[in-house]
Amino acid sequence: MKKEDRSYLFLIVLHVVIGMLIFMLPFVAKIYGFAIFVVGAYYIIKTQNVNNECLKVAAYVVGSEIILRMTGGNISYEFSKYEVIIFLFLGMYFKGFSRSAFPYWIFLLLLIPGVIMATFVLNFNSNINNAIAFNISGSVCLAFASLYTYRRKISLEQMNSILLCVGLPILSCTVYLIFYTPNVRDVITGTASSFETSGGFGPNQVATFLGLGMFIFFSRIILESKSTFLVILNLIVALNISYRGMVTFSRGGMITGFLMIIMLLLFLYFKSNGAGKVKLSYIFIIISLAMMAIWSYSSYQTGGLIDKRYANQDAAGRSKESQFTGREDVAQNEINMFFKNPILGVGVGKGVEIREQEMGIKIASHDEITRMLAEHGSLGLVGLLILLVTPFVLFVENKFNMYLICFVVFWFLTINHAAMRTAAPAFIYSLALLNVQLRPSSRDETQ
Repeated sequence: MKKEDRSYLFLIVLHVVIGMLIFMLPFVAKIYGFAIFVVGAYYIIKTQNVNNECLKVAAYVVGSEIILRMTGGNISYEFSKYEVIIFLFLGMYFKGFSRSAFPYWIFLLLLIPGVIMATFVLNFNSNINNAIAFNISGSVCLAFASLYTYRRKISLEQMNSILLCVGLPILSCTVYLIFYTPNVRDVITGTASSFETSGGFGPNQVATFLGLGMFIFFSRIILESKSTFLVILNLIVALNISYRGMVTFSRGGMITGFLMIIMLLLFLYFKSNGAGKVKLSYIFIIISLAMMAIWSYSSYQTGGLIDKRYANQDAAGRSKESQFTGREDVAQNEINMFFKNPILGVGVGKGVEIREQEMGIKIASHDEITRMLAEHGSLGLVGLLILLVTPFVLFVENKFNMYLICFVVFWFLTINHAAMRTAAPAFIYSLALLNVQLRPSSRDETQ
């Protein structure tokens, strides 16, 4: 076995062990969360961020967020977003930020009126700081990350290392879920999203991370597996993550991950020469067979209920009235708020209070797009247009960035079903702004 293969195997085994320890000794989650912050800060300061180490550390924080949330390993619910901001701020201290990233300065400025308005309109008995932080932290995290990554040159090898840093703690989460629910068949009784197979945590968020992990390890089969051993190892990891994602019965994250894989394969296929297309055809067949096998196994383990879930049926096979479990009502309510308050919106966090008043339910938005419209008004619309248009302008400049479209797809689809509850959509979006070089660059540059 080559030295590189042994090192990679060590990382995989280490994170399998971390997942096992967190399940068997819950206090390990606190140690793990604290160690990520301390070691991460030390690593960036020691290296002075010479090779964009802050992106690797921030990526690891993003990947570990879901397991730390479900086990109480972080000091606060939103801490991972603040960690990402802190680590990227350290990176800016040593390497600066992109001088031409003015679209994201504008985006940050557009958020301010909604925050100011919230301090006046939120109910007196509301915790104003928490209400604002919960709703705005994801957008602020995205803006800070984008200021660092905008047009920054990195090599494809560095990008794959950053993605691995996201994927490894997701593997730990998968191992934790395996121990938490060793026999899926015993706990699946219907077609609703399952907390039992999601570590007792929100299936929507868990599936979002597992879908991302599925994409990362399947992409490593395509791009980073230079030996049969690595192909098999990455395939085993990818299949296990895929299976645990399927049985959460939360569709959004898994569909997103699957579409990312398809987008990557199509991009590589159309950019490859004849020999490359033949090789990719074999890879496509392998991945297709693997996905069919994991679907068949999931269907067997759930007694066919997973088939009904994705067909939008209940356990008896009847079609459900709502395809989005009632989230469309919340989205429609926020669109109505936008039309009533089109200039500045209702203020950050106020949407929840208005919804409780009008609909009798206290529920946070699952759709970042409608939330931005409702709470920021036309300024939110301009901000969303900036986020949508800018990556595609960069794609015109660098059409060989194979990950750009995949990352934008992840961000856009995720914020439509899981808002920006976690740091993942913010950080993954920012990676789309990197100028990925197919050959290593002699020096890092910002424009």
